[in-house]
Amino acid sequence: MLIRRGYFAAILLLSGLVAFNANAQKKLAQTGFQFMSVGVDARATGMGEAFTTVEGTSAALFYNPSGMARIPTLLDVSLNKMKWIADIEYVSGALAFRPADGQYGVFGLSFLTVDYGEFLWTRVAPTEQGYEDIGGDWAMPTALAVGFGYSKELTDRFVVGGQIKYVYQRLGKSLVPIYTETDTLIEEQDYDLSVFAFDFGTQYKTGFKSLVFGMTVRNLSREIKYEKEGFQLPLTFKIGISINALDFFPQIDASSHKLFISLDAVHPRSYPEYVSYGAEYVFMDLIALRFGYLLNREEYNMTAGFGIRSFGFALDYSYMPFDVFGNINRFTVRFSL
Repeated sequence: MLIRRGYFAAILLLSGLVAFNANAQKKLAQTGFQFMSVGVDARATGMGEAFTTVEGTSAALFYNPSGMARIPTLLDVSLNKMKWIADIEYVSGALAFRPADGQYGVFGLSFLTVDYGEFLWTRVAPTEQGYEDIGGDWAMPTALAVGFGYSKELTDRFVVGGQIKYVYQRLGKSLVPIYTETDTLIEEQDYDLSVFAFDFGTQYKTGFKSLVFGMTVRNLSREIKYEKEGFQLPLTFKIGISINALDFFPQIDASSHKLFISLDAVHPRSYPEYVSYGAEYVFMDLIALRFGYLLNREEYNMTAGFGIRSFGFALDYSYMPFDVFGNINRFTVRFSL
């Protein structure tokens, strides 16, 4: 009862913060490694990333690691691919392993790679033009994150989970001035950084129909820096709630129809608070239609998607119009054994 009341109070508080911050001063440039704040799973993004209380999938490692505690199979694997703005390519995946029917919990692995492409730039040089073009290894930034997660069902209602991640980003090489007492020297420097980060989350089944509360903290890390200004990873705190809306319509065949409704209140470190809403309709456990909406987001606010699943295989797709950057398409393939 205390846990349930605590979740409810926290959701009300965070929802109030969203409304309060709608006209408040915006938070900008508070964090680095922003590639860690981009959603990668097609099912989750099709639902507006209101995914804090979704269970039974390895993709939970990217949203709430406790969500993989109740995978129904021995093994669950998901692979994602998308092209982000400016043709930035994301490839990611997650694996959840549930030995001994969950007696020892569920173990997970995740990875995320980002290919920014090649950047062409110039630098001052002793040539006739006074500069030279630079490319190749000098201007090919990359990013990587690899994680190990664990979750466990503590009771039939309460699950917890966590993940430790190694996060790396390389911005390429540059020429940096080194000032001495007698002269200014130019030194070649390779800009790459790495740090360990942590995720933690919980889910709680209230016992009232299929109502679930959830909470997660993602990308908790120490401060790092390239030169003088330090920064942390995009720390994000989420509280969510979800239910199968058809629980209130007993005349509808529950084995053939499900309508999952979810809501997340989100408190990011680097931009204003917002609320995301998600819906997923599933017919005969074969076809899923999804819709999401994000309140208080300027760049994008609507998402949609669909999925097909059968015999342990699932294919998911999501669509998101991203203002001046065009449309973002995500694809996910999932296998269960």
